[in-house]
Amino acid sequence: MTEKNRLGGKIALVRESRKLSQQDLADRSELRIELISQIESGELIPSLSPLIKIARVLGVRLGTFLDDADNVGPVISKEESRAKVVRFSDKEHPGHSDLDFYSLASDKTGRHMEPFVIDVYPSSANDINLSSHEGEEFIFVLAGSIEVSYGRESYQLSKGDSIYYDSIVAHNVHCHGNTPAKILAVVYAPY
Repeated sequence: MTEKNRLGGKIALVRESRKLSQQDLADRSELRIELISQIESGELIPSLSPLIKIARVLGVRLGTFLDDADNVGPVISKEESRAKVVRFSDKEHPGHSDLDFYSLASDKTGRHMEPFVIDVYPSSANDINLSSHEGEEFIFVLAGSIEVSYGRESYQLSKGDSIYYDSIVAHNVHCHGNTPAKILAVVYAPY
């Protein structure tokens, strides 16, 4: 498994503990078996949307795939020790991501929200691909400027701006311009 995708092994472990085959998981999540296989082997950096579908089928919260250790008390995340990066990709560019996610609560057991600090890089793709999943998202811009494509609308946000939206509507978060940005994002995905 590649360093880019540490999630695959966790997905396989949970799937196997549920006595499901890759085909069972593919059928129930309405994803291609090739996609499941590539995610589990670490060949593919998954996007958030299939991860949410997989989590729902397996009966776990999204954070199960991101967790390192269990902690029932408060979790403190220090900037100087925040080195773990999670990358999600889109269907068109499975080996690359313009977003580096730094989980702020990976050690918190039973959480219902996924807070991240995200470095957003200028797009490496010509097209913006929208995706959707159940839940809600909140984004606060810490530095730079981003654009949020949301359905047929598009919103430009700069430092200090925020947006809260239903993530069931097709959306995409990307840089606005050629300068990297940094955002705080909180994702709520019911399971």
